[in-house]
Amino acid sequence: MDLFEYQARDIFEKHGVPVLGGVVASTVEEARAGAEQLGGGTVVVKAQVKTGGRGKAGGVKLAHSPEEAAERAGEILGMDIKGHTVHKVMIAAGAKIAEEYYFSVLLDRAERRYLAMASVEGGMEIEQLAVERPEALAKVAIDPLVGIDEAKAAEIADAAGFPDELKPLVQDVFRKLWTVYKDEDATLVEVNPLVRTEDGQIVALDGKITLDENAGFRHPDHAELEDALSADPLEARAKAKDLNYVKLDGSVGIIGNGAGLVMSTLDVVAYAGERFGGVKPANFLDIGGGASAEVMANGLDIILSDPQVKAVFVNVFGGITACDAVANGIVKALELLGDKETKPLVVRLDGNNVAEGRAILREANHPLVTLADTMDGGAAKAAELADA
Repeated sequence: MDLFEYQARDIFEKHGVPVLGGVVASTVEEARAGAEQLGGGTVVVKAQVKTGGRGKAGGVKLAHSPEEAAERAGEILGMDIKGHTVHKVMIAAGAKIAEEYYFSVLLDRAERRYLAMASVEGGMEIEQLAVERPEALAKVAIDPLVGIDEAKAAEIADAAGFPDELKPLVQDVFRKLWTVYKDEDATLVEVNPLVRTEDGQIVALDGKITLDENAGFRHPDHAELEDALSADPLEARAKAKDLNYVKLDGSVGIIGNGAGLVMSTLDVVAYAGERFGGVKPANFLDIGGGASAEVMANGLDIILSDPQVKAVFVNVFGGITACDAVANGIVKALELLGDKETKPLVVRLDGNNVAEGRAILREANHPLVTLADTMDGGAAKAAELADA
């Protein structure tokens, strides 16, 4: 789960990372009040969207009074920045910046490790810097059992080329940002820019945090950080029912058991759909190992609620949960849905007790259910029905 900048700022402050004052606002009146709360002087009005490039898009503006802050907020609220609508702005206290740096801690999946990155050349062009002069961006592996202690913080500061007089200050911030990463179960903590102000302070001026939702059970407070305004309503309903569902843009609903099988099904449907006017998958939905009637009914209910869906492809490989149990779940799910089931359903079963599972579906003889022997055949049939 990606956080807004104002949320990252609050978490930084909780863990002792030096930040400037900030107030979130969703109206021009709240923006004016926020600027007054911060002293009435110079502030920065910053669009709160979960994407980069806000400054270049005009989503970050300077204001020198509460009235001007309200005007700038009025210009930014409602903006579209890379497909993200601005619903909130953060009114941030101004700072006299002497230098800009960069620092992040992330999960390096390719190398199966944690990685710290730092540079004495931070700012909006950090991506360009990483490509054109990679030597200017230090990369230091982090042992998860040790983290960023004093020795590791010193190693990062040396590798990034920080001057000796600044090393004690930046090293202290590095250790605190590691605490954020570890204690909040993050997969990314990034500060760009980390600045030195004219009075010699090191401050995290902008922050980005991505939280590991798999660790949500350890952080009930993280639920309050979710962005309800931007959440897809179908994804929100699916999450409430503990379904692994992701909305896509196609017209063939997909249900499978196991993430790998579902991913393969998406590919096969997309390939088959090329023969039927470019039909594509409408979603990712992994019902896991237990395809009970309730789980299947919940999954079908979510998919059938999507007006883009024209047909559904259920692709299940029976393992611990045998195909006959899956078939019974499908039959009972259709009974539970009743009149809600109005779209054709293609079912492909394979694996443990496949013959029994297919027999159950044939006996049920539901008018909207078509049995398929293979995954390719089932994908082609679902694409054909979606194109009808």
